[in-house]
Amino acid sequence: MGRIAVAVIVSLWVIPVSFLVNRIVPEPYMDEIFHAPQAQQYCKGNFRSWDPMITTPPGLYYLSLAHVASLFPGMFLIQAASSFSEVCTTAILRSVNGVLALLCSILVYEIITHLRPTLSERKATIIAVVLALYPLHWFFTFLYYTDVASLTAVLAMYHASLKKSYWFSALLGALAVVIRQTNIIWMFFVACIGVIDTTLTHERDKIEVNENEIDAAIRKTDRLTSKNNVTWGLNLRKRKFSSALDTDKHSIPSTSIFSANHTSGLLDEVQVILLRSWHMKWKLLVSFSPFLVVLLAFLAFVRWNGSVVLGAKEAHAVSPHFAQIMYFGLVSALAVAPLDCSLGQIIDLFQSPWKRRPLSFFQVLMAVIAGFFSVHYFSIAHPYLLADNRHYPFYLWRKVINAHWSMKYLLVPLYVYSWFSIFTVLGKVQRKIWVLAFFLATAAVLVPAPLIEFRYYTIPFYFLILHSPITDSQSWLLMGFLYLALNALTMMLFLFRPFHWSHEPGIQRFIW
Repeated sequence: MGRIAVAVIVSLWVIPVSFLVNRIVPEPYMDEIFHAPQAQQYCKGNFRSWDPMITTPPGLYYLSLAHVASLFPGMFLIQAASSFSEVCTTAILRSVNGVLALLCSILVYEIITHLRPTLSERKATIIAVVLALYPLHWFFTFLYYTDVASLTAVLAMYHASLKKSYWFSALLGALAVVIRQTNIIWMFFVACIGVIDTTLTHERDKIEVNENEIDAAIRKTDRLTSKNNVTWGLNLRKRKFSSALDTDKHSIPSTSIFSANHTSGLLDEVQVILLRSWHMKWKLLVSFSPFLVVLLAFLAFVRWNGSVVLGAKEAHAVSPHFAQIMYFGLVSALAVAPLDCSLGQIIDLFQSPWKRRPLSFFQVLMAVIAGFFSVHYFSIAHPYLLADNRHYPFYLWRKVINAHWSMKYLLVPLYVYSWFSIFTVLGKVQRKIWVLAFFLATAAVLVPAPLIEFRYYTIPFYFLILHSPITDSQSWLLMGFLYLALNALTMMLFLFRPFHWSHEPGIQRFIW
């Protein structure tokens, strides 16, 4: 088992499904009609060409050039292609995401084993394989979209940060931003988590140094005192160190992801981190300055471009779409339901507001009010959502959310429950400041997006599920089978249930 096993298992479906998709849908479809021709222009060396309908930077196209360059010598030798540009077919461009999906699954495995060092290889392999089946990630593995490349770059950045390679992490963060500009938020999130871990690791190292100093003093005392005095000194030392350690544990959460201390409040955590950040300011500046450089470069680009997106600016204007964060909560809670949904857990979650009255009840009340306020005033029906019946959100909007004027309000308790479930899952293993940073990063990515696109939820979902404390193999296997069934259904609809529009020629297909 291990990373090789993960790559082999994932390739068992990536290769055959890719052949099937390319056989039945050989021509670019949906957004591919913009991405594929643009990449082919780059393959011809025409780097000044740009389709004004493309909203994302050219990072995916540069990765595609590297992929094509690796294939060209072999294809030239077997006379499958006589020029570099001939290799840039739709099938070859799609295979970029197939390769990245394999790399992504290995990164997931590496992150899991780093966050949970006591987890067996077998369980880590199961989790990595199941996450490779996550429907929004799995489906776009076989099309030439930016989603798989974006997720892979963000996870690579996070993995490098976990390994304390902050400069390399910032470089990967720059790559992630060049693939999709909203990844600047996830780069900032990773940098913040790195600062938090660095400050708290520094305190733990101080404790270890103090323990070593005490041990040295005791050993020196051993040479000068009798056996009875040594025993008294050792006991005193143990009591003092134990007291100091207990005090530290109450003030600073552990740096281990599965031993985080939650007795301190959020404000206490913020205060401690700010104070230690000030004392370590020069060390932090050296370690994390590359992230700052990327951030400043991004801000300069936005000022020069006049917008975050590159093309189609009118259709993708920043909008206060607060209902989007509600939709993400429900979709993510449903996606992890096999792991974290049981009758007992539901009852506990509903009873929790009454266990710590009045604070918990007040929090739930405010969340419900905020939910109603969001769906009433900040629920956006984008023209693309209303007009494009190829996307599943089109049907969810018409048949569920907008089925009746009251429906969007009736769903608010479900949204609130979903987010409280997410907070409960993360709260078991993460510090409060981490949970807050995750929520703010998710909101910063999703709220400005006026269009409901479930694939926008992929990166925050992976951060959520990677930090889930549940390692039960049966639950993960159940979730894997459910993902597999959903993937089979969506792919069958995509490939074998095409339809036509009366107002536009060509075959239309159902897609996420």
